Amino acid sequence: MSDTIELIRRQVSDLHQELVRYGLVVWTAGNVSARVPGEDLMVIKPSGVSYDELTPASMILCDLDGNVVEGEHSPSSDTAAHAYVYRAMPGVGGVVHTHSTYASAWAARGEAVPCVLTAMADEFGAEIPVGPFALIGDDSIGRGIVDTLTGHRSPAVLMKSHGVFTIGADAKAAVKAAVMCEDVARTVHICRQLGEPVPIAQADIDHLNHRYQHVYGQQPAAR
Repeated sequence: MSDTIELIRRQVSDLHQELVRYGLVVWTAGNVSARVPGEDLMVIKPSGVSYDELTPASMILCDLDGNVVEGEHSPSSDTAAHAYVYRAMPGVGGVVHTHSTYASAWAARGEAVPCVLTAMADEFGAEIPVGPFALIGDDSIGRGIVDTLTGHRSPAVLMKSHGVFTIGADAKAAVKAAVMCEDVARTVHICRQLGEPVPIAQADIDHLNHRYQHVYGQQPAAR
């Protein structure tokens, strides 16, 4: 198991640099975590450490109650939220949190981003919903994430007056969802400066989402 944990530590450390690369975070805000497959464990960013100081060794191994199992630093202040998501959603392998500018602006308004772009239909299959306001420190945010995303196609939720949380089958997928969430939040915001966005018919959203999830990209070669 130690080799698996070291691999995940490296992956989680590297994925934090993707948040910087895509302009989703400032200072020390934001975090990525990953579930350790087959174990009640997760790896998450340390609290308050600069992104340019993050290394695989600095990532924190926690159990799914948020207790530190291994690591020299305190874990992210959002650890309880991540842990709750993993406990409640067994299919989730990665969780990401950012305060990216445009998506957080929608969160500050308490308004869902409507599904008015084919890219949104592809990635999210619906609007990007708003979750309840919740204070940091316990699993209240996690409960809001789970309550909002359970049964919803979107892998992203805008927690009211806070920011973005995304989930994925693994941490890379959750990072992708965070990148795409900010991109479409920006585009729809700009659209609204020009006029009212035009809705996409639900049947077309369904078709686009199915195609993107099951046909798009490189498929395994037939044997």
